[in-house]
Amino acid sequence: MSPFVYATLSALANVAGALVVAGRARRSMRLLEALIAVAAGFMISVALTQLIPEALSRGGTSAPGVMLVGYLAVHFTQHTLTSHFHFGEETHSVTTAISVSALAGLLMHTFVDGVAIAAGFTVGRELGLLVFIAVVLHKLPEGLAIASLFLAAGQPPRVAVAAAGALGLTTLLGVLATDFVRPLADHGLPLAAGVTLYVAASNLVPEFQAKRGWSLALYFFGGCGLFTLAYMLLT
Repeated sequence: MSPFVYATLSALANVAGALVVAGRARRSMRLLEALIAVAAGFMISVALTQLIPEALSRGGTSAPGVMLVGYLAVHFTQHTLTSHFHFGEETHSVTTAISVSALAGLLMHTFVDGVAIAAGFTVGRELGLLVFIAVVLHKLPEGLAIASLFLAAGQPPRVAVAAAGALGLTTLLGVLATDFVRPLADHGLPLAAGVTLYVAASNLVPEFQAKRGWSLALYFFGGCGLFTLAYMLLT
């Protein structure tokens, strides 16, 4: 399958997460909370053991700077320009402006998700599939997060699901742009490394880090173990 097909599957995960929160499926909500921890472990493993080494090997001296740009760009769009955003269900009322600004901030990140998938398959099938799994794992809670923000702002469920669909469409755009925009083709891998590391360590980990009990911590380590298993099976 082409990277575009894998990006389409990951985009559907955005919508699936939105449908869960729009339908108020409480059991599914608990499963998605665990998925945040699993996704964090898998993504950190992919970033540190695959994306960053490959980016340094292929990108040379420019790669660290591009990684830093990717890392800072996510922080700027999601936590500087956007006044309120976190992964997981929004339980407080927010304004429409907050929900729209959060969507705008996430669009850059989801665009790079597409770039990451395309860049991974450029290196090889194994890395492409590992990146795809990492993207899918966090797409579900991502769709849940943006949909819950729109619902908390008083928007109807169809608008909340449409917002998640917009995130999926920008992922497809990221794949297409990597094929036609030379800077993305040249620097997509280190850019994806910086963004992936930020999303995992600065967005997902804090969602469960302060919660009591061992279960979510075990899911996090399980995500690292899942990456190890996937890597062994693919290579």
